[in-house]
Amino acid sequence: MKTAVRPEHRPSPAAERAQTPQKRNDRGLLGRLRRVRKWNMPAGVASLVWLVVVGLPLYVLVLTTLRDRDSYFDEGALSLPGDLTLDNYRTVLESDFLTYLLNTAVVTVATAAIVIVLSVGIGYTVVRTLSRTSQRIFQFFLLGLAIPAQAVIIPIYLLITEMRLYDSLLAIILPVSAFCLPVCVLILSSTMRDIEEEMYESMALEGASQTRVLFQLVVPLSRGGISTVGVYAALQAWNNFLFPLILTQSRESRVLTLGLYDYVGQFRVDIPALLAAVVLSIVPIFVVYLFARRQLINGLMGAGGR
Repeated sequence: MKTAVRPEHRPSPAAERAQTPQKRNDRGLLGRLRRVRKWNMPAGVASLVWLVVVGLPLYVLVLTTLRDRDSYFDEGALSLPGDLTLDNYRTVLESDFLTYLLNTAVVTVATAAIVIVLSVGIGYTVVRTLSRTSQRIFQFFLLGLAIPAQAVIIPIYLLITEMRLYDSLLAIILPVSAFCLPVCVLILSSTMRDIEEEMYESMALEGASQTRVLFQLVVPLSRGGISTVGVYAALQAWNNFLFPLILTQSRESRVLTLGLYDYVGQFRVDIPALLAAVVLSIVPIFVVYLFARRQLINGLMGAGGR
């Protein structure tokens, strides 16, 4: 006689399905815990410290512009102001700030245009001309990287005076453009060397002139380097202080870097108004950099933006 064997107790399919999400959740939780253990704590702490180092000056800068001068000196820079005010921005805009902003914009645009035009032509000549003269020209521009503006400010002052350009915007534009050219020629020549030789040969077989090759081949493929050159020249012109200080005098030719002196007196400094002018002067060039930062990084890395 056979004895009936009782089957082992197994959970129903419904119970198995009910337990499956719980197991998956447990596995997901364990995976998260394992990833947490793998975090680089020193890097996290260093990032937090760097965030404080960067964020604290911005906090002080923006907050100071929203308080009056008396509360700034009484309460301190890090304290929260009781009453927020926009009087500092109103004071800046009612002064000659807009004139300084317009002069700075003219200097920036003119410098960027001059640098782009000259550096494109020089870079193309250096890359496509293998003569000894072109190489000497390239070495001459590279020599400019080692010459600081402070070392030649007196000859520049005498030259600008002899050209009767003293106290004009052109007296700022020309020296700033000259000191931007070495870096810009280096960037564009490196970018143009990345263009394949077969493309030049195909254009030559079609009977294209050098001008056509430049504008239909080189310039489109070098747009990343050209954007880098333009942004670099614009930043140098916008932030330049030495040449406006030495080569201009009147308020009509004053730019933003010199206009900040309006809020510094002999016996007092209007710090909230001064920082409000700084914030307003930062905004335009920051917007330009925000839209062109990718091209700037690609050009400096030699990628050419392609």
